[in-house]
Amino acid sequence: MIRASKTLRLFVALLCVGLLKSPNAVNAADSKNDSPKRPNILFIIVDDQSPEDFKFYNPKSTLNSPNIDKLAAEGMVFDAAYHMGSFSGAVCTPSRHMVMSGRTVWHLPIAPNAKELCPPNLEQNTLAAVFNRAGYDTMRTCKRGNSYEGANQQFTVRHDASKRGGTDETGSPWHGDQVMNYLNQREADNDSDPFLVYFGFSHPHDTRDGRPELLEKYGATNHTDRNSLPAENPKQPPLPENYLPEHPFPHGHPGLRDEVSVSGVWTNRDERTIRNERGREFACDEAIDIQIGRVLTKLEAMGELDNTYIVYTSDHGIAIGRHGLQGKQNLYEHTWRVPLIVKGPGIKPGSRVTGNTYLLDTLATLCDIAGIEAPETNEGISFKPVLDGQKSTVRDVLYGTYSGGTKPGMRSVKKGDWKLIKYDVLDGTVRQTQLFNLAENPHEFLAEHGKDDPSLTNLADNPKYADKLAEMEALLLSEMRRLDDPYRLWDQPDDGLTPPETRKNNKNKRNKAK
Repeated sequence: MIRASKTLRLFVALLCVGLLKSPNAVNAADSKNDSPKRPNILFIIVDDQSPEDFKFYNPKSTLNSPNIDKLAAEGMVFDAAYHMGSFSGAVCTPSRHMVMSGRTVWHLPIAPNAKELCPPNLEQNTLAAVFNRAGYDTMRTCKRGNSYEGANQQFTVRHDASKRGGTDETGSPWHGDQVMNYLNQREADNDSDPFLVYFGFSHPHDTRDGRPELLEKYGATNHTDRNSLPAENPKQPPLPENYLPEHPFPHGHPGLRDEVSVSGVWTNRDERTIRNERGREFACDEAIDIQIGRVLTKLEAMGELDNTYIVYTSDHGIAIGRHGLQGKQNLYEHTWRVPLIVKGPGIKPGSRVTGNTYLLDTLATLCDIAGIEAPETNEGISFKPVLDGQKSTVRDVLYGTYSGGTKPGMRSVKKGDWKLIKYDVLDGTVRQTQLFNLAENPHEFLAEHGKDDPSLTNLADNPKYADKLAEMEALLLSEMRRLDDPYRLWDQPDDGLTPPETRKNNKNKRNKAK
């Protein structure tokens, strides 16, 4: 019995050896070894940054950002990348929900009609959750708050904190340290799994307390005295081209924090205040650039850089004096647009495209890059075909909204060179329409800018452009209907809609009556 058992074991062993040596088995093993290594992804997102900060968007900029500039030179720059907008004064919050989920603005879990328009348990189909299931290692560092907490919790490694100071511990270096520590640990563990690193920063969102040496470089001070103006300094960045001392009409959000309470600015829009605040912003921008350089150098030393897709963007833009505004609650190009650079395998260095992308396309695109199927809940469009050079845009029409103040708020639509912005705020006391040809008037100059060229102004009241205005008005209504915008403007059909706050008030009255 013992001899039979040994004989059986010997036979099984010989059989296994024979199988391992069979041609089919060898080919299968070779095929596995020869399969391409899955790419890493480094997704860099900053807080409150206009594309106009950078020389590759604005040649007149005085910002020094060599590492980001190098990404632009070695990758692809998008000239028309946008966030879809917000129904909250905290524009960051819907924006970051869209990045994580790939959902359009009115279909988010925090949107007014979320119960009808957003599937349950959405966090299980957000960025990190999808990549975790695909075998990626996921890591995140970013600010805390005004984000999508359910999605943030899906990252396997997470180090979040709001860091808006001017030291290594209180500013952008802290976020850089978290990524460096993660990469060092991977190296020590000889971890060969592909990674998705979400590299977020708390700056240049206010308070813009920069590092002393960088503040000095840009002639800025961390001004804290409401009763005085900051010192003038020739090193400060110049005023933006579309600077105004005040906006021509109320923006529709009384008491908005970004317009009245930002430390160092408050309600001031004079030249000294704006130039100083831009200097503070540039100091924060350059501090971010330094941290990006550290991480890229580390990836190169690890031999991972050439197999890593790097995305650089912001959650939205910012005004800081443009059009007499300070914050992010508007739909001018400086604030509606975001910077977007992508560098990685197969992307033509130094290429430039229109794109017509939204931040909500992030999930679909990163999945496409990694060879992962995007979840059914995703509504974004992958712009990988643009990265591959197959096309220059992913859509023809772009829609924007801001209704975080009085309702229904602001709406925008853009197609080709033409852009429409409408304002219906303060209980109907402010109703304005703006029409711009961005090819001729990229800075969206208004009459208050005093330009002699008749094309460098709002064209909505010019009879010459009546047909174009009507076309854009119809396009805006079409997009509002397509995207389930719950509001209508004063000159649009109401479509039988009941605004969300009216429904809520009526429900509360019924509940109280019970």
